[in-house]
Amino acid sequence: MQQNLDKFYGYVIQYGLSLIAAILIFVIGKWVAKLIAALCERAMEKAKVNKTLASFAKNIVYFGILIFVIIAALGKLGIETNSFVAIIGAAGLAVGFALQGSLANFAAGVMIILFQPFALGDVIEAAGASGTVQEIQIFNTILVTPDKKRVIIPNAKLTSDKITINPK
Repeated sequence: MQQNLDKFYGYVIQYGLSLIAAILIFVIGKWVAKLIAALCERAMEKAKVNKTLASFAKNIVYFGILIFVIIAALGKLGIETNSFVAIIGAAGLAVGFALQGSLANFAAGVMIILFQPFALGDVIEAAGASGTVQEIQIFNTILVTPDKKRVIIPNAKLTSDKITINPK
């Protein structure tokens, strides 16, 4: 009886400490993820990066760190995490291939927002269209032609084509 009780206490101490450590890793990791995401957003706001892009980057940073923290906490519990890492990597690759066009437009949108080759109100000719830049979004740019038609151009086409700019 005493031997079984000692064995039980041994398990409680061993796994209880691992559970407490895993919870601490998760709680502290979540706090650090929020802190780093907020710092990232603040830095982007100081650099006058588009608010949509700053918010998106903040979320990507937060969830990226949170995934790492969850895997670390599971590892502390003794759960084999190699398969989780492989699954996350494969899922990322699959999503990347599935969203190849959208990711190209997103990356081009980030480049347009950061490098600002043209601004709102500029008259541009690009991707077979011309008009006044009405809005620069993360995936596309909206032009208004002289006859008041709206032309939506994917950002990847804008960055891969010649752009003629007549500033406002």
